Amino acid sequence: MNWQNSTVLLTGGTGSFGKKCAEILLKEYRPKKLIVFSRDELKQHEMRQHYPETQGSPLRFFIGDVRDRDRLERAFHGVDLVIHAAALKQVPACEYNPFEAIQTNVMGAKNIIDAAIDQGVKKVVALSTDKAVNPVNLYGATKLCAEKLFVHGNSYSGGTETRLCCVRYGNVVGSRGSVVPLFQQQAKTGRITMTDDRMTRFWLTLEQGVRFVIQAAEEMQGGEIFVPKIPSMRITDLAKAIAPNCAIDTIGIRPGEKLHEVLISEDEARNGLDLEDRYVLLAPRHPWVMPTWKGKPLPEGFRYGSDNNTEWLAIPDLQKLIAAA
Repeated sequence: MNWQNSTVLLTGGTGSFGKKCAEILLKEYRPKKLIVFSRDELKQHEMRQHYPETQGSPLRFFIGDVRDRDRLERAFHGVDLVIHAAALKQVPACEYNPFEAIQTNVMGAKNIIDAAIDQGVKKVVALSTDKAVNPVNLYGATKLCAEKLFVHGNSYSGGTETRLCCVRYGNVVGSRGSVVPLFQQQAKTGRITMTDDRMTRFWLTLEQGVRFVIQAAEEMQGGEIFVPKIPSMRITDLAKAIAPNCAIDTIGIRPGEKLHEVLISEDEARNGLDLEDRYVLLAPRHPWVMPTWKGKPLPEGFRYGSDNNTEWLAIPDLQKLIAAA
């Protein structure tokens, strides 16, 4: 992919991922134009102060909502790559406002696909989550549905160049909604709350997530779900890393929460390949493109869960990640 000759649009561009993605793209890849698309004018104003729109700057700011198909059509005109990060992602908020979650996460995905095809966008990379695998809450269910739309949305592109794929990864250190800020705040009182001390999670940094998405954009052929090989952490180790001298109150698992997360289920693994540094899941039926991925098929019964991972973060590793976040 020739980044210097490409126009890139980030939906949810003022969120945690969007800001880090813009930083790396502007610094290292220097696209011809980088469009930040979001619905929050204050966050756009704050981001604009950090990246002034000076003469020759590739950065543009578009106010808009992925629920608005017409606005997406206008924003996507002349765009080569869309990185779709906009979503409602707070589990309790999605449970309490289910219609809103569906409007943004599902119907918004449909609007992205339709607008990308109609405007001739060459590539779309959509962000997903481990919560989309065997979902137990509405947020995970909407992201599963969105994954299906982006994978099978390739069949709607017909003879056009538009190709769509997904990336799926776990919890991001220091992102909005992360447990890290909660533990840090509670540590000041001498006590922290933990839902269940058996809990494990996949863990990666914002920068790792951004670079994985960029890699997917460069290598995608259409219809893939890319899954990184990332370490797991135990919630008890995270508590010790942030608040080693604090008492812990176990409050019980919340509705819609799992003890362990899964990035690849046993059923999905039948269509998966091991590419050494990551996994790729291919659609069972792939009529729109003949994939040329060369990798090792995943073994029978393979499951990639945060509890059966082969790589784990120790307390010093967690402390380094948190300090760098």
